[in-house]
Amino acid sequence: MITPGFLPIAVFILFMIVMIGFFNEKVTGLTYEIALMLFSVILGGGAALAASLAKGTSVSNFLSGVAILDFEGFLMNGVLCFMLFAGSCHIKLSHFRRHARSVGVLAFLCTLLGAVFYGLLFYLASSFMRLGFSLPMCLMFGSIVAPTDPIAATSILNKCGLPSDTGFLIEGESLLNDGVGVALFVCFSGMVTNSVGEGFFQVMIREIVGAVIIGTAVSLIFYTIFKQTGDSKRRIFISLLTVALAYWLCELFSCSGAIASVVCGVLFATFRDRAEEKGFVMELTEFDEFWDILDNLLNSVLYVILGFSFVRILQMKYVIVLSLIAVICNLIARSGSLFVSTFFMGELPDGFSRGNFTKLLTWGALRGGLSIALAMSTAPYLDAEPYHIVLGCTYAIAFFTTVVQGLSMQKVYEKMV
Repeated sequence: MITPGFLPIAVFILFMIVMIGFFNEKVTGLTYEIALMLFSVILGGGAALAASLAKGTSVSNFLSGVAILDFEGFLMNGVLCFMLFAGSCHIKLSHFRRHARSVGVLAFLCTLLGAVFYGLLFYLASSFMRLGFSLPMCLMFGSIVAPTDPIAATSILNKCGLPSDTGFLIEGESLLNDGVGVALFVCFSGMVTNSVGEGFFQVMIREIVGAVIIGTAVSLIFYTIFKQTGDSKRRIFISLLTVALAYWLCELFSCSGAIASVVCGVLFATFRDRAEEKGFVMELTEFDEFWDILDNLLNSVLYVILGFSFVRILQMKYVIVLSLIAVICNLIARSGSLFVSTFFMGELPDGFSRGNFTKLLTWGALRGGLSIALAMSTAPYLDAEPYHIVLGCTYAIAFFTTVVQGLSMQKVYEKMV
């Protein structure tokens, strides 16, 4: 097995970030994150093909002998909490209150319906192709791809010129719906493994309510120190400690660390605004610059890893057909779940009709690292073939939504106004 150390991997990833970013700046002019993922896919696929030809084996066989970076561990147990805090530490709690009903419907009902709709559609497709997928397995797959990705939403969609309220709904949904997705994943994966566990609502309450309690408690304790200290660097250290501790505690108590990270970010932003309203102004220039730079760096690393890991899709049988089926099922399930959800949202934002709102949020529903990490976590209880199909189809959806939908999002919106 090829197992490079940390430093060579770090040097390689940073080299790709710099070179792809520079090439994109001077030549292609694409959205930065999309360029990183797109060119990483091209370079990774070309490198794997060349290496497999040199060794006289198929790309799939070559990949099975290469130790890919532990993406699931890197994201879920490494940098996710910091990325989510960076994306939410400038969001005001008042915005969530104003859109509480709409965000709640999208994060809960739409995610649940999207998982079920996708599972049913993929079950029909897999039955037609005689893949041997059970309905619980397909529903588990639906729970993997139903939640929209908060990292993609904050880094790509914010640059598309969407109206503020609509943009906030997309971002708010993506920041909160991972807890619902995880709860669904736990329930459906338990059905796949025939293990008896908690029901969906029990899991969801534990994941979400527990995360909110932990995130709020940790934020209240450490923001007091944050506010009282006059050292700008210490404020940065306090914020890092706050989000890391909240995420770690959620891991210990089986809550959603992602939601706790968002709670920490939103509360820090809210406490900061309230302090300024009362005339207590803190010098937070370094704080803002630090989180902006860290967010940019971690996003860059994530998209390069996603791009180079995409070549693993070639380990999936019927790769082209199944990729197309996965993408089509995703679009149908997302639009169907959104259309039903709009009847429970009340007045739609920015004057959108129900049809246009459904189309816009269907095309704006990007998938990314969270879905890939969940797909990778199925390895222990799926056989090799269904595991590669689930992982490969998830990669196909992530690539299509990030690159194709991300690149065309602004044009889709412009046609509706």
